[in-house]
Amino acid sequence: MQIMGIVNVTPDSFSDGGRWQGEDRLAARIDQLLAEGADLIDVGGESTRPFAQPVSEAEELARVLPAVRAVRRRSAVPVSVDTTKATVARAALAAGADLVNDISALRHDPKMVSVVRDSGCRVVVMHMLGTPGDMQLAPHYEDVVAEINRFLAGRIAWLEEQGVDRSRVIVDPGLGFGKTLEHNLEILRNVAAFKQHGCPLLIGHSRKSFLGRLLGLEVGERDPATAVVSALLAGRGVDILRVHDVLASRQAVRLAEALA
Repeated sequence: MQIMGIVNVTPDSFSDGGRWQGEDRLAARIDQLLAEGADLIDVGGESTRPFAQPVSEAEELARVLPAVRAVRRRSAVPVSVDTTKATVARAALAAGADLVNDISALRHDPKMVSVVRDSGCRVVVMHMLGTPGDMQLAPHYEDVVAEINRFLAGRIAWLEEQGVDRSRVIVDPGLGFGKTLEHNLEILRNVAAFKQHGCPLLIGHSRKSFLGRLLGLEVGERDPATAVVSALLAGRGVDILRVHDVLASRQAVRLAEALA
């Protein structure tokens, strides 16, 4: 199991908005993640929290590219760019990023698929009901796990038709992206079901609001709960955990694997 550390270079992310802006603070955050043993680093320049407002292409580029270059100056660890914009993805890949993490599953920007196909990079395909602006208004499913799997299967098939081999795809059921507390718990209880596509599985549970609702925790208090979920996911087929606190989740996973 790999741990993906999060670098949000945004002023309005739900957890750490504004904390890593400025060259010195950004460098300190990257150094921290590397010291804690991050296997990958995910850089995002546009908040995808519920009701977040989109940012311009130019602004996102100005946020993302310095972060990608800062990671690359320090380490050969794979860098993921969290974006739905083809221009941002292309520039980040040219700056040294290795994979594209697209919460829209390449539906937002029709040019994204050509960026992924032509670069040969890996791509994270995530399920989201609606958009960040409306996804939490009234999410409804008859069978959340089955419906997410149908969506993922459809997107993988479409990517293959576009010339992107399945071996380059990572799937993410999209915890918190158009899901209620119970939907998120159902996804986690049945997480192994998302392995049916033959692709690596990524789970992004870190500090999310369902943990706060379940346990009565503010955002800054959710790292222990995040680590518990990380431990519970060990051995269930999850390949990548996307988290803010790399050290806590790494220790939790190691302990769970030792006790298994």
